[in-house]
Amino acid sequence: MLALHGWGRSHTDFDTALTGLVESRGTAGAIALDLPGFGASPAPEAPCGAAGYAEIIRPVLDECSPRVVLIGHSFGGRVAVELATRLPDAVAALVLCGVPLLRRADRPAARPALRYRLARNLHRRGLLGDDAMERMRQRFGSADYRSATGVMREVLVTVVNETYEAQLGEISQPVELVWGRRDDEVPIEVAERAAKMLAAARLTVLDGVGHFVPTEAAPSLADAISRRLDVL
Repeated sequence: MLALHGWGRSHTDFDTALTGLVESRGTAGAIALDLPGFGASPAPEAPCGAAGYAEIIRPVLDECSPRVVLIGHSFGGRVAVELATRLPDAVAALVLCGVPLLRRADRPAARPALRYRLARNLHRRGLLGDDAMERMRQRFGSADYRSATGVMREVLVTVVNETYEAQLGEISQPVELVWGRRDDEVPIEVAERAAKMLAAARLTVLDGVGHFVPTEAAPSLADAISRRLDVL
C-alpha cells in the first residue's frame, strides 16, 4: 500500500487506517509519503503539476514489488491517477477520496478578480512593487494560495487548473471511490461523473463525513483498501 496525502497535509493523515490494516493482515506492508513541499519533504526544484509529482515519486514504486494499491486523498489522488496511467504494471488498484478529478459542475473555471489581474499586469511591467503585489495576493488569493510560498505557489496555480478526463479514460485498474457526503471541497457529483469515465469503479458514499476521509472515516477507508488487497 502506498498512500499520498492532500494539499497542505502530511503522511500522518493515514496513520489510523494503514496501521490497522498492517496489524490485521500481518504481511501487508504500507508506506505513506510526505509529498514534495509538505511535511518533511523539500519542495520540488521547479514548478510542476500532478504529472511532475508522479515522476518524482516514480522511484518509490520501482522499489515496491510486485504491485501496489495506491491510496490518494485530494491532491494526492491526482498524483495517484498520473502514476496509474504511467505505470500500469506497478499499480494493482486505486483507492481515491475527495480527489478533484474534474471541475465542479456548480463552479466553472473563474478568472481572477479584475483588480488582481490589473495589479499582476502592472507588476509584470515593473510598475507595481513586490510588496504591493503580495498584498494583492493576500487579499484575492485562496487560503491555500496565501499560505503557499516560493515554488509551491506556482505548483498550486498549475494543479488547480488541471483536470483528468483523459487519464480517467486510460485507467484499466479497479478503482474504489470513497467520498464524504458532506464534502464541500469536492462534492459527490464529481465522484459520480468520474466513476462513469472509469473502466471499473465502485463508489462508496459516507454519511456525515466531509472532505477529510482519511482522518474523519479511517475505518471506512481501511475497508475499501482491504477490498482491493483481497483480490490481488
